[in-house]
Amino acid sequence: MHDDDLAVALRLADAADEITMSRFQASDLVVDRKPDRSPVTDADTAVEDTVREILDELRPDDAVLGEERGGAIGAGRTWVLDPIDGTKNFLRGNPVWGTLIALVDGGSPVVGVVSSPAMPRRWWATAGGGAFVATPAGERRLRVSGVGELADAYVSTTDLGSWSKYQTREAYLALIDSCWESRAFGDFWQHVLVAEGALDLAVEPIANAWDLAAVQVVVTEAGGGFSDLSGRSGFTHGNCLASNGLVHDAALSVLQEAGVSAPRTT
Repeated sequence: MHDDDLAVALRLADAADEITMSRFQASDLVVDRKPDRSPVTDADTAVEDTVREILDELRPDDAVLGEERGGAIGAGRTWVLDPIDGTKNFLRGNPVWGTLIALVDGGSPVVGVVSSPAMPRRWWATAGGGAFVATPAGERRLRVSGVGELADAYVSTTDLGSWSKYQTREAYLALIDSCWESRAFGDFWQHVLVAEGALDLAVEPIANAWDLAAVQVVVTEAGGGFSDLSGRSGFTHGNCLASNGLVHDAALSVLQEAGVSAPRTT
């Protein structure tokens, strides 16, 4: 059930939270831009460096892939890290950001932790062990919604500009027009809301492995579906559709009829 690995992941999340909360809304926060023009702060790098140091001590034989320091997913065990998912929110003082930590074993995520200390909430899951959330009100097990018709579905995705850049405006419009209500929560937040049953669909036109590995195990252990926009399972295909499972195929059909493709990276 990966209890020992979950304990490690939760320890990593505790260390990350201590760093991120000390730098959140700091007047001296250092912000740079990566080659893709996405922002990176001194908190992003500090979290990843600290997590890697702890893993060197506790899991020295495991590989590590992180957004800021690189790496690769090996054939065995790999820790996949996003030190701050939602960096734009973080640097603007919006509390919706979090650290994503996953353990991938044999290509599949088996442990996932999403920690958002400014909200404050934390989600976690292990393969075969269920998915959970802790809030100030307490801890509870997660279960996706029972909405069975796409026309009744509550969907969240990222901003329209990302769809125009990496997929098509038409695919975005086709999907939201097929659903009951749409929002643009973005990042990890929309995926864990699917796991909580508050949303029925979350769609990303472009995403990296570190954006998706942790949320995949949380969503699937809550009973949901998780694939790329062509229906392939997994978190490494460059985009994703997370759902309650019941409306998954219908959403895929709408997107494919609208001409979704492999994500454009330039």
